Amino acid sequence: MKTNLFTKVLVANRGEIAVQIIRALHELGIAAVAVYTPADQDSPFVQLADEAVCIGPNPVTDSYLNMQAIISAANLTGCQAIHPGYGFLSENAEFARLCQACHLTFIGPDTDQIRAMGDKETARQTMQQLGVPIIPGSQHTLTTLTAAQRVARQLGYPVMIKAVAGGGGKGIRTVTNDDQLARGFQLAQREARASYSDDRLYLEKIITDAKHIEVQVLADHYGHVVALPERDCSLQRHHQKVIEESPCALITTQQRQSLLKLVADATKKLHYTNTGTFEFLMDRPGQFYFLEMNTRLQVEHPVTEMVTGLELIKLQVQIAAGQALPFRQKDVQVNGVAIECRLNAEDPNFDFRPQPGKISNLVLPIGSLGVRIDAGVTSGSLISPFYDSMIAKIIIHGRTRQRVQQKMRRCLDELVVSGVQTNRQFLYDLVGSQLVQTARYTTEDIQNQFMKGWLDGQAKVSATNNDGAAATAS
Repeated sequence: MKTNLFTKVLVANRGEIAVQIIRALHELGIAAVAVYTPADQDSPFVQLADEAVCIGPNPVTDSYLNMQAIISAANLTGCQAIHPGYGFLSENAEFARLCQACHLTFIGPDTDQIRAMGDKETARQTMQQLGVPIIPGSQHTLTTLTAAQRVARQLGYPVMIKAVAGGGGKGIRTVTNDDQLARGFQLAQREARASYSDDRLYLEKIITDAKHIEVQVLADHYGHVVALPERDCSLQRHHQKVIEESPCALITTQQRQSLLKLVADATKKLHYTNTGTFEFLMDRPGQFYFLEMNTRLQVEHPVTEMVTGLELIKLQVQIAAGQALPFRQKDVQVNGVAIECRLNAEDPNFDFRPQPGKISNLVLPIGSLGVRIDAGVTSGSLISPFYDSMIAKIIIHGRTRQRVQQKMRRCLDELVVSGVQTNRQFLYDLVGSQLVQTARYTTEDIQNQFMKGWLDGQAKVSATNNDGAAATAS
């Protein structure tokens, strides 16, 4: 069952993911249209595109979140489809609906699926009905502190406050008593309202010593569903992922088969199409609890590509164009191990504060087997204060975890970024730590175990350097 692909697609995103989408489109023989702001006008993704349209001033609300401007750009340039990437409008049901109303194909799930899974309360209820284990939590959304305190006492502290429309670590607070709940509830509401124009919250019981495990799915319009090998995304700080790995070193083949079947069955029952990601917490005994579903491509999708040999962006485009998946579940195998590090312009010594500025020199350690680097910048690029601070994703693939970790550290050691401060040293030390070597890390271990020792070490290095400089000066 084969249909023609699109001839021209608009990429409604920026940075490294826009670069990867444009490259995938070109390899499929499809023209790519970029949208950009003045801050991004000299970015690599704009230069790679066949056409580029300025859609507004730098603030995201006036540009990359401006639905009317993006759809107008697509119509103006004669596009048949829009790829949203991740972030921005990728999980916006209204944007998907507008695309359809304007006869543009939204490369992703349909409006109803985005809305149903994007609402965290609805998603939890749906998964529970489908027989997928969920984390104990509030049965309904919470709009008042009094209601939240009542539920928290029923669940028992600690609990997590979460935004119903949340994602990417926004609108989330961990609280251990009524006083913290009172403060955290108001802060989470304000953050959720600012980020999603939706201040509804709910509570979840915190499962301690848990791993964050996620499974990517692909589903075409003909009932074919494939669940891909899991990713371990437990290395986080403040609910933001730092390093991702596939497969999880602590999950057995039998556990993997059971988890993938659970996800595939749920996807079929949802009549879901295109790609999405089921996120779970895995406790120490190995029980999985549904966390949420992201109805889009994930930042960490390259590790899945490396261990499966599949190109997810191309598959998204092909599914959206009406093509059937060219493989089945039995054809998907785990080939080796892949690890991804997110290189950001940020200062780990000061709570990972973003460090905008101009990259004066960038040397990426490319050119060896198993090394992939997805970058959205080059030497001379500007890390803008308007957007995220990601410089590149470094992805290493190999036969064993040990070899992959060794190669990752070699690549991080060779990497050169001048002009802005980065988290390179932090990543280098984290990959080489005993915490990561054992693979038994959980979602809290960077904050609770690694950071204090690392910051103390950095302070000693800084003091030694300062003493040496003083001695030289004298």
